[in-house]
Amino acid sequence: MADTDTPVAGTKVLETFAEEFEIGSRKITLETGKIARFANGSVILAMEETKVLSTVASSKGDAIRDFLPLTVDYQEKQFAQSVIPTTYMRREGAPKERELLCGRLIDRPIRPLFPHGFYHEVQVMASVLSSDGKQDPDILAANASSAALMLSDIPWGGPIGVIRIGRISGQFVVNPSMEELSISDLNLVYACTRDKTLMIDVQAREISEKDLEAALRLAHPEAVKYLDPQIRLAAKAGKQKKEYKLSMVSEKTFEKIQNLAKEPIEAVFTDPTYGKFERGEALEKITQDVKRALEEEGDEEGLKILPKTVDTVRKQVVRRRIISEGLRVDGRCLDEVRPLYCEAGNLPVLHGSAIFSRGDTQVLCTVTLGAPGDAQRLDSLVGPSSKRFMLHYSFPPFCTNEVGKRTGLNRREVGHGTLAEKALLAVLPPEDDFPYAVRINSEVMASDGSTSMATVCGGSMALMDSGIPVREHVAGLSIGLVSEVDPSTGEIKDYRLLTDILGLEDHLGDMDFKIAGTRNGVTAIQLDIKPAGIPLDIICESLDPALKGRLQILEHMEREISAPRIQDNIYSPRLVTSKYSNDALRRLIGPVGALKRKIEDETGARISVSDGTLTIIAKNQSVMEKVQEKVDFIIGREIEIGGVYKGIVVSVKEYGAFVEFNGGQQGLLHISELSHDPVSKVSDVVSVGQQLSLMCIGQDVRGNINLSLKATLPRPKSKTDISVDEPVAPTSQEVNVWAAIEDVSNELENQGATVGPETNDSTLKSATPAVLIRSAAECDEEEKSDALNLKGDNGSQSASKSEKKTRIPSSLSESGFSSRSAKKSKRSKDAILDLISDDESEQKHTPEVCLHSQIGSDKDDATSETPMSANKLKLGMRVTAKVHQIRALGLVLDLGGGIRGMYRFEPGMKRDFEVGDELRVKCSSFSTKGIPVLSLVKEE
Repeated sequence: MADTDTPVAGTKVLETFAEEFEIGSRKITLETGKIARFANGSVILAMEETKVLSTVASSKGDAIRDFLPLTVDYQEKQFAQSVIPTTYMRREGAPKERELLCGRLIDRPIRPLFPHGFYHEVQVMASVLSSDGKQDPDILAANASSAALMLSDIPWGGPIGVIRIGRISGQFVVNPSMEELSISDLNLVYACTRDKTLMIDVQAREISEKDLEAALRLAHPEAVKYLDPQIRLAAKAGKQKKEYKLSMVSEKTFEKIQNLAKEPIEAVFTDPTYGKFERGEALEKITQDVKRALEEEGDEEGLKILPKTVDTVRKQVVRRRIISEGLRVDGRCLDEVRPLYCEAGNLPVLHGSAIFSRGDTQVLCTVTLGAPGDAQRLDSLVGPSSKRFMLHYSFPPFCTNEVGKRTGLNRREVGHGTLAEKALLAVLPPEDDFPYAVRINSEVMASDGSTSMATVCGGSMALMDSGIPVREHVAGLSIGLVSEVDPSTGEIKDYRLLTDILGLEDHLGDMDFKIAGTRNGVTAIQLDIKPAGIPLDIICESLDPALKGRLQILEHMEREISAPRIQDNIYSPRLVTSKYSNDALRRLIGPVGALKRKIEDETGARISVSDGTLTIIAKNQSVMEKVQEKVDFIIGREIEIGGVYKGIVVSVKEYGAFVEFNGGQQGLLHISELSHDPVSKVSDVVSVGQQLSLMCIGQDVRGNINLSLKATLPRPKSKTDISVDEPVAPTSQEVNVWAAIEDVSNELENQGATVGPETNDSTLKSATPAVLIRSAAECDEEEKSDALNLKGDNGSQSASKSEKKTRIPSSLSESGFSSRSAKKSKRSKDAILDLISDDESEQKHTPEVCLHSQIGSDKDDATSETPMSANKLKLGMRVTAKVHQIRALGLVLDLGGGIRGMYRFEPGMKRDFEVGDELRVKCSSFSTKGIPVLSLVKEE
């Protein structure tokens, strides 16, 4: 066989049909025939690089039901923006809130256009194929779904057009981009047929009713531009509409049921004393009576359609009374709002709470504030990545006295919650002024109409009760419509508008027009209808009674709470924002966030970490203090003189205690700073492991930190009733042991000159010198004059009448942390000699105070002719020193004036030194602790 006889795959030709048109300066394309060819109808709608596929399918079965099982699914998969999902399975999961809301946006305008009696299952699926982030795909999906229904064989009264209108700087914008929408004060989605309105959804920043009407009248002709391209595409590629079986009621059966039920139903609806449940029980009894009558007659057809037919009779009775007599079910006037009840702060432990009741409808709203990190993360193709304001609406079965099972996200609950969220968002303060994340929970306690608008009212009061600086209250209510239609033309010949509709009036009426706003304008709107469209004039007419009713509700709300609460109670939440280095924040977070989670679990607070910023939110002040204490202990905070810090005593010495605080830093709590009264033993006041609140009283030029306990304690009252008859103690016996010895004579002279013979021993004992904290400029000045990085006291500091200020800076351990400047104790001289003579390992944990301290010496040292002092000692200076101690590695030399130095033995040298030997030495260097390192001078 020749090679030419081998079968070769042919080229498949996909016949496609397309329509191009332009709306709002944007090119739009409708295309069908290339993909999803087996679907009953499929269309790809593209605007620039954003493309949405919408398909429709219908079951052919004849299942018995009395409603339209229409399902609309909208899905945004991450491949549409070239991203892999971040979930564990790397797949898209259950529908997100945005997907549910977009599905409702498509469902609401297409549902009224299916013919009466068409109860076959229909599924519409809209999927985003690609997104450039410039356009919101929801409008494209709605129009694509309309085009897909037009191409299918399903009976449907379309097409429809859906348009978005924005307003920037007072100018309306058709089909605004996402960037334009972010600065717009209006987000209006409008759906319509050629001459009637089907659906309205609005989010606005207090737009006036006049401007809103202008936006609606602009949106209608723009939305109509979508209709002709769909009709042309259906003419080219659409299927012939099939004859589906419609579930219609025979006229004979309907008249039989009407004759049995009409009079009893009228008797129930003419009695305004019936409540919701009493009325429902009476109507159910009528249905059971009719059922028994049909069973006696053996009317099987009537029994099958009984519930739907009785409901139709109810609708006729109620609508006729409203239109002809102007009488409503509960006896109210057409424009009357039900009685109101408002209560704010009913749950004082919470951040904010409120109860709002309108008639039998009641909601409980609570407000919870959180850290910025508590904001909800949004994983959508367009729009912001998170939102800090959340409103969660819950409709439990008990609110209608029913038994039910709570499941996951409910489309109705998500939709009602989002509507209330839009209404309140307009009055929230900017994020820069109010960084909290805010969550409102709306729990419906009883439902008899407009629970979403009751949520708006209750949520507004709860926001004010929580202290959030909202500009003003937001209220909402629902406007209903009952119309009489001419059967021959289908036009409305008479109608009545109802203010604040009941649940029954919503069920039996034509329209549920929810409008929320402030005194200044509208913030949110949602319009749902049952007939196949309502004239726009009637919609605009509804705005006026909505405003009047809204003002009545606002007045009641303002009587209960008219401004955000400002009192600071124990339950008020706290938020603190601090700046730290990223290294410090990493220490706080810990491995895989374990340390941060541990703090949150132990305290109940929330910690949010971003680049260099730490935000803590606690439900009250006590929790905030606990969290800050833990955070300060881990990473610390900037140390300020006068700041109070909590620390733990890690070691106790004779001269004071070392305290670990502020993220592991150490400071010295000197014995003189333990109490206002003299303390002879440190361990009498503090012990290792004890937690203290200490004040930072200074830092020396090396950054060493000095702490004080007595600065946090109340100062004892001074005695003013000193008896002159008490014996006066000799001043020579009351020498101030804390002062340097060379200052004692001047101090005593000053005391003797100013106090006089009436001074007793308690007066002298209280003359404890304070610590002098020098400025950096003074320290630099002295360093230049001494050519050393040392600071000493020349005894030139002035003394007050009862106090001698002494500067005693000291350095701490090699860890870089600091201690309080040590003052001279009774045994300071011997203690310091021991410290200097310790080996290297001991010096790492002991403060060196020999060179940097002005140490009291005995009277012989104080009266020598040329005493050595710290500021006189310079590199290369030759002095005569005495051997004070002999150590294993060297000598401790006494340079005079309380100054001690070190001499290290040289390898192989003789070590025949004795205590008291005089040596000629030279200052060759200083150790890292500031201790003079000396070398022997060979005599010439």
